[in-house]
Amino acid sequence: MKPTDYNFRLKDSILGVQFLFVAFGALVLVPILTGLDPNVALFTAGIGTLVFQFVNRGNIPPIFLASSFAFIAPISHGVKTWGIAATMSGLVAAGLLYIVLSFLIRLKGDNFLHKLLPPVVVGPVIISIGLILSPVAVNMAMGKTGDGAIQLVPMEQAMIISMVALLTTVFISLLGKGIFKLVPILGGIIIGYLIALYYGIIDFKPVFDAPWFAMPNFVAPQFNWQAIIFILPIAIAPAIEHIGDMLAISNVTKENYLKKPGLKNTLLGDGLATSIASLFGGPPNTTYSEVTGAVTVTKAYNPAIMTWTAISAIALAFIGKLGGLLATIPVPVMGGIMLLLFGIIASIGISTLVKEKSDLSCPRNMIIVSMILVFSIGGMTFNFGGVGFSGIGLGAIIGIFLNLILPKPRA
Repeated sequence: MKPTDYNFRLKDSILGVQFLFVAFGALVLVPILTGLDPNVALFTAGIGTLVFQFVNRGNIPPIFLASSFAFIAPISHGVKTWGIAATMSGLVAAGLLYIVLSFLIRLKGDNFLHKLLPPVVVGPVIISIGLILSPVAVNMAMGKTGDGAIQLVPMEQAMIISMVALLTTVFISLLGKGIFKLVPILGGIIIGYLIALYYGIIDFKPVFDAPWFAMPNFVAPQFNWQAIIFILPIAIAPAIEHIGDMLAISNVTKENYLKKPGLKNTLLGDGLATSIASLFGGPPNTTYSEVTGAVTVTKAYNPAIMTWTAISAIALAFIGKLGGLLATIPVPVMGGIMLLLFGIIASIGISTLVKEKSDLSCPRNMIIVSMILVFSIGGMTFNFGGVGFSGIGLGAIIGIFLNLILPKPRA
């Protein structure tokens, strides 16, 4: 059977559930960290994957779409500043940006995206995402709230719990075999949770209070210009990441998905999945490399398996007890995982620069990278017409602007 053949068979449902198990830890981590509903994230991951498959039905890549880590910082800031509904309007706009990019690719070809967003811009933007989040991870690992204002768990206990969760995640990712190598986050959460249970810091009241079956807490977007302008530029990094994911799954299946269905269609599917997820109050969707890794291990190339994964995620979203259980995960457990996670995000940004052999001895490149990092991480804020630009969004805008106007070195 070719990787592109779509055969919807009942026996593939078991593999589909297994792939959801692989994605589960990362999928629910984003809403837990940002204040969104994990059950909504499950629902929108399933819906988003089905939408992606519909758009690319001529040649469906065997991938699963779910919560994007790149948006953790902007969602967290947006929820605290404007609320969930307003933040969702910014995320809808992010999905629309993907759609616009997909149509520009139709008109101008794939090279257009690489010229507008070269590694020297995308790399430091990704680095900024990881580094801006690092204080939140450190505070949570020490048993505090993300801003460090309140001590939720005694520091001595918190440090033991967070370090055990961190080390478990590291060792599973390095030493795990087969399918276990693909679930380091889930493994870290489970072991950290057991240590927290030993210390008696887990309150099971949310589980007891939650019904077995419940409607996820859907939230409709509320238009907010500030949220849109803040979040929109951040969509640049995941858009570039999407290209890498398509290349990865192409290498695994030996099918050139960059050619057919092509970035113009896969990026369109990703954009529609993200906007639709935001209409329900879910985090933006992105292609999951964990699931691509599982496809590599199992050699299960039939894209219909991902349909089963999506259906399983939607069904699981309506189990109220699951949301209650996820709400009991202590802060130090998540903090320990985040210490590694946000560092990896920054490392991916560095890897982007290294892989493309960006010459940082070149004054032009050095200026672009340094300005993106300083404007993003340093707290610079520009106000235009009462709308503030800051953080990663401002850094991305500065990087794109400098890349367009700075003269390139003579050959």
